[in-house]
Amino acid sequence: MQMQQRRWHSYSSTKELIHDVVTKLSAFAQECIEDRDYFSIVLAGGTTPRAIYENLQHIQTDWSAWHVYFGDERCLAAGAEDRNDTMAQQSWLNHVGIPSHQIHSMPAELGGQEGAKAYIQEVYKVDLFDLVLLGLGEDGHTASLFPGHVMGSENNAPAVLAVSNAPKPPPERISLSAHRLSQARQVWFLVTGETKRWAIDTWQHGDMIPAASICPSRGVDIYTDLKPETRTD
Repeated sequence: MQMQQRRWHSYSSTKELIHDVVTKLSAFAQECIEDRDYFSIVLAGGTTPRAIYENLQHIQTDWSAWHVYFGDERCLAAGAEDRNDTMAQQSWLNHVGIPSHQIHSMPAELGGQEGAKAYIQEVYKVDLFDLVLLGLGEDGHTASLFPGHVMGSENNAPAVLAVSNAPKPPPERISLSAHRLSQARQVWFLVTGETKRWAIDTWQHGDMIPAASICPSRGVDIYTDLKPETRTD
């Protein structure tokens, strides 16, 4: 498997991290729109991404050029409070002018297998995502790629995986595969909170966790308020 190249960005506070990520994201979106009249972003769930999304409401951009996808979703009814797309809509998407047909939610209400099949048709329309946002779980998982489960890292892996028996509820989910998440111009991990210390240290020391399976050609950027013990990358 390809080795993951990592760039660490450490901050003294979560507030500082959020401000810098929002600033960089706004600038990168503008660069993509100026180059191609198009900006595609894959969203993550979680507390830190929610804070990012809340702040994105206020940036100056051409929202009509944004195309929004999701890295994973819980198999719950459409509109359920615990879905990632519900969180993104409430914190950001409902408040800006992105055309509704350019917000590509995962049809997880269909169940893992059928929802994954349907979403493959959406992501096949995109060669490279411009930006993929990812989080990091306490066990090292990212999106809904969990330890001991299929990562989909191979070049011939399906773009979207049906996930069953997930260790976190609900057990049935849909996730982009590691290979598809790696097909991006930039991949940013957003990692905050002391509960992620084990995962960050394990990852930084070179042990294989699910987050390490994301290997875009240009490497990944990790934005964290936890300082790695040493810098070996």
